Amino acid sequence: MVGAGPTGLTLAAELQAYGVPFRIIDRQPDRVHESRALAIQPRTLEVLARHGLAQPMVDLGNRSVRLRLHAGGRVVPIDLFDSGLADTAYPYLLFLSQAQTERILCEHLLRHGVTVERGVELVGLEPGADRVTCRLRHADGRQETVSASYVCGCDGAHSTVRKQAGIGFAGRAYQQTFLLADLEVDGLEPGAVHGYLTEDGLLFFFPLGTPATWRVLGIRPAGSTGEVTLAEVQALVDASTTDRLRLRDPVWMTDFRLHVRGAERYRSGRVFLAGDAAHIHSPAGGQGMNTGIQDAVNLGWKLALDLRGTASPALLDTYPAERAPVGRAVLRLTDRLFTLATAGNPIIRTARTRVVPRLAPAVLRFAPGRASVFRTLSQLRIRYRQSPLSVDGPHVANCGIRAGERMPDAPYLTKPGFHLVLCGPDRSWPDGTATFTDWPDLVTVHRVDARDAAQYLVRPDGYVGYRAGGTDLSRLRAYLSRWFPGPGARG
Repeated sequence: MVGAGPTGLTLAAELQAYGVPFRIIDRQPDRVHESRALAIQPRTLEVLARHGLAQPMVDLGNRSVRLRLHAGGRVVPIDLFDSGLADTAYPYLLFLSQAQTERILCEHLLRHGVTVERGVELVGLEPGADRVTCRLRHADGRQETVSASYVCGCDGAHSTVRKQAGIGFAGRAYQQTFLLADLEVDGLEPGAVHGYLTEDGLLFFFPLGTPATWRVLGIRPAGSTGEVTLAEVQALVDASTTDRLRLRDPVWMTDFRLHVRGAERYRSGRVFLAGDAAHIHSPAGGQGMNTGIQDAVNLGWKLALDLRGTASPALLDTYPAERAPVGRAVLRLTDRLFTLATAGNPIIRTARTRVVPRLAPAVLRFAPGRASVFRTLSQLRIRYRQSPLSVDGPHVANCGIRAGERMPDAPYLTKPGFHLVLCGPDRSWPDGTATFTDWPDLVTVHRVDARDAAQYLVRPDGYVGYRAGGTDLSRLRAYLSRWFPGPGARG
């Protein structure tokens, strides 16, 4: 795979869990040491928990559950993720610098014998019917030709893999330039996210912790050029707030432009795209890195089972079928949020500074609506009900979780592979279901005492693939035979 950011490292962790061989390269000589992406959503922590990675992140991060919205001379307190997250072990938004996230992922891979090949750049890619030929250039100038079964582009917005594969990247750039600074702030209430809504746009303070206490994100004034300075950031803060905030001790400052773009397709033959190589957008809602990590989780187990010779070739087609709609939805959501926060239209500017602060408390008191918003941002609402992998069997009237939906807060889903959850009284299940010996290397069985008999086949990424009522497993076996007819299956 190409690219060792959070997406590529997560994909590597998925493949390593199945014991399939792979290489991961990155043209940069070292991992990032800046904070960059900050927000880790509950669903991301759930999928990383399968590898024992969530708890180290939680231990280092800042669990932010409060937002202070400053506008029109008012401060509106908003509790974040206080509703709609009862079915997860991570009911909060975690702030952790990307540098720490990558460090934890890299250390996990090293413990399992996987080393990122740094200073190695993909310079050519020639897809074939059965293999992909790649030309690599090492830091010392040495050239190498590699033949691979598949190539996964996790190499960011300027993806070489995407360009070499001839995949379009449609979209547009936003007109604003943004500035970002990690630093110390005197005079700001600690522990909360602070958002200042102004007629010119937005200014946010995020509780970072390390390498600095705060991150500042705002719109750089038009006409500003050159390196971002502390004086410039202080001037922006002074112009956007009536609070006497003093900035000091910057660790990192930069400016950047934002784009909203999506790949025309996530797969081209034996080439796949994930993360920023497939979709880039504004940071509104904290969706970017999380969507990339979940791309990697979705793709990883499918690639692994294909490379082990277990899966039907059609399994890999479900990656773009499932993740491309998610990517498009994220692009729409973040574009709308960004437009509302930055548009210069007089009506929107008035709404941003005067109407929103007055209406927000009343709107947020409506618990169902608040829960819906939080479940969307937390990515717990993602589901694959239209996927060909999602099948409802017979007698599902008493089965609550539908095929294609996430199995909530299931801590037993740690072993790689599928998990068959058999519900009902013990006496209702026939002999031979304790280990489900037809697919011993693929399926782990769990028994749950319940009034009604039901069966749930949970995918390696925590979504229900097949469900049915009753104790007849013949249709479940047919489902598995269709998708996993290779070695590891015994009929």
